[in-house]
Amino acid sequence: MIRVWSIAIIVAFTGSLLTGWTQQAKKKKVERPQYVIEVFQKGKKLGDIVIELFPDVAPKHVRNFDSLVSIKFYDGTAFHRVIPGFMIQGGDPNSKNKPRHMWGYGDPSQKRVPAEFSDIPHKRGIVSAARGPDPNSATSQFFICVADAPWLDGKYTVFGRVLKGMDVADKVANVPRDERDNPIDKVEMKIRKLKPEEYIHPGRGQDK
Repeated sequence: MIRVWSIAIIVAFTGSLLTGWTQQAKKKKVERPQYVIEVFQKGKKLGDIVIELFPDVAPKHVRNFDSLVSIKFYDGTAFHRVIPGFMIQGGDPNSKNKPRHMWGYGDPSQKRVPAEFSDIPHKRGIVSAARGPDPNSATSQFFICVADAPWLDGKYTVFGRVLKGMDVADKVANVPRDERDNPIDKVEMKIRKLKPEEYIHPGRGQDK
């Protein structure tokens, strides 16, 4: 009986290992697209932030972001909310040319993306979807954590991470701002999708 149980345990253990390896192999085949966020203030370039998105974790959010980048939606939008030790938020179309008091409220006609919560924690460098009180109200706005924010875990959709340029994100987080955490001088962005030959490979040149 002991030998039978031993064989059963070995088979089960081996099967679980094979399953794990298969899942890892499948994940490696998933292409995680990369984008460069060019950041400007008062006509001066502050630098580039390179991000990698997670279609294997939040496919709907990644498709939404990618489609918006493809039509240059984000170009000219602002990082309208910046908080040192927390995050920088941007991507609202209102921040292109509407009054500042409207920045952050979004356009009600925008497509909403349903929540895709995961167990990925909101660590420094994580890219996550901004939303209203409704968990399924994400649109174009996103934020980049400049510090760990565990109270957001499981409540906001993580859909990417920064590979390079956290020093630029830190610059944005620390610009002078008003009582609404809106930079006194507008911080604008342009976003471009990178070609595979331009990709940064995780582990090489990756920020912490």
